[in-house]
Amino acid sequence: MLTVFVSDLHLSEQATGIRELFESFLNGPARDADQLYILGDLFDYWLGDDSLVLPFERSIADQLAATACAGTTINFMPGNRDFLAGPNLMAAARMRAVADSTVCQINGRPTLLLHGDTLCTDDFAYWAFRNLVRSADWQRNFLDQPLDVRRQQVETLRDRSESAKQEKSEALMNVNAAAVATAFRQQGVDRMIHGHVHRQGAHEDEIDGTTCRRWVLGDWGRTGSYLRCDDDDWRLCSYPE
Repeated sequence: MLTVFVSDLHLSEQATGIRELFESFLNGPARDADQLYILGDLFDYWLGDDSLVLPFERSIADQLAATACAGTTINFMPGNRDFLAGPNLMAAARMRAVADSTVCQINGRPTLLLHGDTLCTDDFAYWAFRNLVRSADWQRNFLDQPLDVRRQQVETLRDRSESAKQEKSEALMNVNAAAVATAFRQQGVDRMIHGHVHRQGAHEDEIDGTTCRRWVLGDWGRTGSYLRCDDDDWRLCSYPE
């Protein structure tokens, strides 16, 4: 069975190159796979499922649905940019929802799947913001506003976030080693796949005498980062290669 993983595409109407690359990927490697997992941040931001009335958002859902109809099972885990993705998007794109920090059988191997932001425990400012926007009150108030007002608010927040990143160290925005070890121990697995930190790579961590393997998906730019799992052959790839 061939399983493919992607994350951190940050699709937007303005980023036409990444959108075209993803459409090509959906018609290529994704259709060759039995399973496609999208581990968060498919969109640069998701304003709520009523976004499906907008041409760009609807077109992405339609592209995903076409790939699903061609025979690929598509699994979606929300990230920090598209955590408001709900059942209407899942239905329109014919995707199956996967909760963050879920253990799935990947080609017979129990594997912990995460978006990855929960491993970045050193960034206290990010965690304060995350706790705010994940609260029911904040989400209810946000979704009660018109789409254009929501878009303005999110774009302002995004600009502030990008400015704040300039003053953060690389280590602060990367995963915390203790958090990684805790995740392995709590879930009782020796394999993990995540994105979020935009640092494509394969790592081995010795935890309690066990060699644990962790694959980190990269973000998308001129090429797309994906993990290809075919039986025991697990390898990070770029698209196009």
